[in-house]
Amino acid sequence: RVGYTDSEIERFREGGHRVRQVERLSRAASLYSIEAEVVRSRHCNSGHQTGHKFILDVDGNLISKLCPKRICVYLVSQLAIPVALINERLSEGLEPNDFHFMRHVKCPDAGVECFGYGEVMLKVSVVPRVKG
Repeated sequence: RVGYTDSEIERFREGGHRVRQVERLSRAASLYSIEAEVVRSRHCNSGHQTGHKFILDVDGNLISKLCPKRICVYLVSQLAIPVALINERLSEGLEPNDFHFMRHVKCPDAGVECFGYGEVMLKVSVVPRVKG
């Protein structure tokens, strides 16, 4: 799918952790999606409101037809660490929702009180895969 050459595949197989991750994530891909739900929103310049959901596959790709039409780059950029944590848990065969840090993330805007626009908070979790 990603277009590796034969020599790149050989090199890839040298890292046991990479093979394990690809195998386990490919199995998890048919079972799970990652959901980032807006749980708090105040004065969002992009219009994100409580209840909006961003759906990603387990590889961290946004499923555009299951997301709001407008997506704030500052907000979704905050998903990099929780998605990596979820990836790591899935690739090690651990409960995907049992991570401690970054279950909730906020956009970096400090809010109108601090000379920004607003603030949005997302709750990140692994859910049964949404067929779409």
